[in-house]
Amino acid sequence: MNKNAIIKTVWALAEPVTEGLGLRLWDVQFLKEGATWSLRIVIDREGGVDMDACEAVSRAMDPLLDEADPIAESYVLEVWSAGVDRELTRDFHFEETLGMPVTLGLFAPENGEKEPVMTLKAYTGKTVVCTDRDGIDHEYELKQLRFIRRKDEISF
Repeated sequence: MNKNAIIKTVWALAEPVTEGLGLRLWDVQFLKEGATWSLRIVIDREGGVDMDACEAVSRAMDPLLDEADPIAESYVLEVWSAGVDRELTRDFHFEETLGMPVTLGLFAPENGEKEPVMTLKAYTGKTVVCTDRDGIDHEYELKQLRFIRRKDEISF
C-alpha cells in the first residue's frame, strides 16, 4: 500500500475514535525518520490535549490497526497534540485559520525575515494571500513556502 493510501485508511479508522473521545483529528502522517517508520496521529480539542487523551487514542487505535493491517513495514505509532503552532497542510486547516495570524517559512528572507508573522487572508488550494503588519497583501504559492503554521497566542 502506498503512503497516501495508508494515510487515507488510517484517517478513516482514527476519525470515529477521536470523535468518540471528544477530540478532533487534525492530521495523519506516515513518515520515515532515520531507519524508523512512524505513523503519527495528530489530535486536537478546544482547551488543548493532554497525555491522557493521547494515550486513549493510542490504546483505541492499536487493535484497529492490528485488524486492518494497512502497513507492511514495522512502524511506531505516535499520537501527538496539534500544538499551538500547528502546521497547516489540509484544506480545512487553512479555511479555519482565515483571519488569524500565521508564521510563513520562507526559503529566502523578505525584508530581513525568513519567518514573518502575517494574517491569513485567502486560500485557493495552491496559493495563500497574507497581510503583513503594514496592511500590505502578499501572495505565495504553497510550494514556495517551507511551511505555514498557525500562530496562536497562549493565554495563562
